[in-house]
Amino acid sequence: MRGRISAIAVRVAIGVLSLALVVTGAQPSAAAAMTGAARGQGTFQYAGTVPMDFVFEAVTHADGRASGTFRHTFTFGGYSYDYRGRVTCLSVDTVNGRAWIGGVLTSVQTDDPTSTQRAGDDAWFRVLDQGGTGPDRSTAMGFVGAIPSSAAYCALRLWPAGDARTWPVSDGKITVR
Repeated sequence: MRGRISAIAVRVAIGVLSLALVVTGAQPSAAAAMTGAARGQGTFQYAGTVPMDFVFEAVTHADGRASGTFRHTFTFGGYSYDYRGRVTCLSVDTVNGRAWIGGVLTSVQTDDPTSTQRAGDDAWFRVLDQGGTGPDRSTAMGFVGAIPSSAAYCALRLWPAGDARTWPVSDGKITVR
């Protein structure tokens, strides 16, 4: 009987704690459960000529999930593009300050009638945190093609030599940890 009462007491204590978290809005420490993170905002000149504004925040959790959001906006060829998304994967290399961020587009706004990207499509990009030794760098977004999904992109962790196809951030900051 004593073991049964103890089990009931534990369930009651867990229930009270859960109720207290719901009522107070308290959340368990996100930092304790985080295994990697990347965040940034700013502008870079894609191919040296097209200003792209970006903002993102991505976190990997101890259970392997990734969460966060991203946005890239730019004007090219007289058309405007605004891509917003939800992070579904993140790989980090803290030694080299690199991160690969992937997710699902939640909103695509463009006046380009030939654009093929839509909400629900996978998208990804990679960033470099230079740690104050030079300008941080970012790529433009990539979409399904040779790489079949965001998850595959984050798992592959491709990084061409010489930081190829990354562009210096002229206004803003990227942090990878």
